[in-house]
Amino acid sequence: MIPLRTLRRQCLTAARPAQSLILSTRPFSASKPSLNAPSSDPGATRKKLHGIDPQWLTMTKRRIGRCMMFGLQPPQIQEAGEILQLIAKDWRELIAGSEGYLTDETRRGLFQQSVAWGEMDSMGHVNNVTYSRYAETARVYYTRNFALHIDPAHRKEWMKLVSSKGIGLIVRSIKLDYKFPMTYPDKVTVYHKLVHDPVSPEAPQHGFHLHAVILSEARQRPAARVYEDLVTYDYKMKKKIALPPFLLEQFKSTWELQEQAKSLWRRLIVDIETRVRALETGSWDREDAVEDTGSAKK
Repeated sequence: MIPLRTLRRQCLTAARPAQSLILSTRPFSASKPSLNAPSSDPGATRKKLHGIDPQWLTMTKRRIGRCMMFGLQPPQIQEAGEILQLIAKDWRELIAGSEGYLTDETRRGLFQQSVAWGEMDSMGHVNNVTYSRYAETARVYYTRNFALHIDPAHRKEWMKLVSSKGIGLIVRSIKLDYKFPMTYPDKVTVYHKLVHDPVSPEAPQHGFHLHAVILSEARQRPAARVYEDLVTYDYKMKKKIALPPFLLEQFKSTWELQEQAKSLWRRLIVDIETRVRALETGSWDREDAVEDTGSAKK
């Protein structure tokens, strides 16, 4: 995985496409958001931009494969190899990072957790309830990451959030969108991100909303998307409260990092698209293109 700081330096040297280019580029979803849905409802964002097409990785590999079928020159072969290596190494960041998920070791919830055979049901796929458990476990680790890695000065406060001592979190609602049925064997990686800027008018007054993406390592695409509505609750006073200052400050920084990651990885996707398109115009997508059927002669 490319560190965020390194990627920032790389992207600053490249051309900066306008936002309209990002949204109109083929890999990205262009589904329209629901204008009538209340902004405080995490489910209201389900129809908004979800980043790249879930099958973009597969389609990109196929496009490169087609170029090879029509024959490539040594420099083109090297270019194709470098693109494939980049995709293989950073596919999680290309999928999740381009949506604003922070994917480094200090932020991720679950990473390559093995799917157990017993998690499948009589229908032959991972039971639907299991996805909720993946998200729940990842959310606990998401919170613990702040305590252990990001904001150790408030470690006790962060750890109490996942307990019923003092100020804690209560899940008000959770919604799941299933994208395809996972089966054993597989591994899952789960990331969480904030839905709203914590200081924006859309942010909840007594809590926050999270999105989670559950990635299938075998298929290299989202298996499910989760929308969580959480309430900050004072167990001693027995009432919901506004975000504590330590939590609010960290969420402000996290939101900024999410926006930076989204911009950086989307630029890299546009760069990959440009490079793949150059291979296409230099191989099969030219007037004199002839498919390479091997060295056999009649």
